[in-house]
Amino acid sequence: MVPIVIKNIKIGEGIPKVCLPIVGHTQYEIISQAMTIAALRPDIVEFRADWFDEALNTELTLDILKSVRKLLSKIPLLFTFRTKQEGGIMPATPMQYGEICRCAIESDLIDMIDLELFVGDDIIKNLMEKAHEKDIKVIISNHDFEKTPPAMVLISRMEKMIQLGADIPKLAVMPQSNKDVLTLLEVTDIVHNTHPDVPIITMSMEGKGIVSRICGEIFGSSVTFGCARKASAPGQIEADELERAIRIVHDNMS
Repeated sequence: MVPIVIKNIKIGEGIPKVCLPIVGHTQYEIISQAMTIAALRPDIVEFRADWFDEALNTELTLDILKSVRKLLSKIPLLFTFRTKQEGGIMPATPMQYGEICRCAIESDLIDMIDLELFVGDDIIKNLMEKAHEKDIKVIISNHDFEKTPPAMVLISRMEKMIQLGADIPKLAVMPQSNKDVLTLLEVTDIVHNTHPDVPIITMSMEGKGIVSRICGEIFGSSVTFGCARKASAPGQIEADELERAIRIVHDNMS
């Protein structure tokens, strides 16, 4: 695999990279958490804009993004507005979603952006073109906070992400049983072996799915999401514990 390189972080090579989300409702909470995360020096930081109470005010959001960028100048920054229907905090119309993502892309403050698969092909293609013009890497994602769809459905979704031109396809699902976790891991393995040149991210959420956040490297997932003080999704592990766990797996794979 040819890894995606952002600020010397190689996504898709070696141990999975740890991404920590910034989740806060106010400017104070966001900046405070950014300072905490900066001290932990993760591989990637995700700014979850949908948590910010005034997120749809693009001027205010970009002001906060500038402050976050200053605190995390040497760490790859991922911008995400997670819609309500995919487990996010704030509802937004496709037009609002497209506008806030466009502003983030054109701000020159981010290294990566998350675009949701089901927001619409035209919106994705337009935003992805703008992002690639700025050398911003694009994650195309799908989140199901209710269930784990059948394997063929999940594979089909990831195949579509790749066909649309995602730099990194991402899939997150909710397990209702241990078998659901196995389904997610099987899908990860299949997609990784079918597209060995494409870094992918997958996870099964909540307690049942914790194994997927730790052993992703075995099956082909290249990034794992942890947390610092506050989680953005069920099942996220504190950063230091997550790093220790994936290091144990990595060091014993050979």
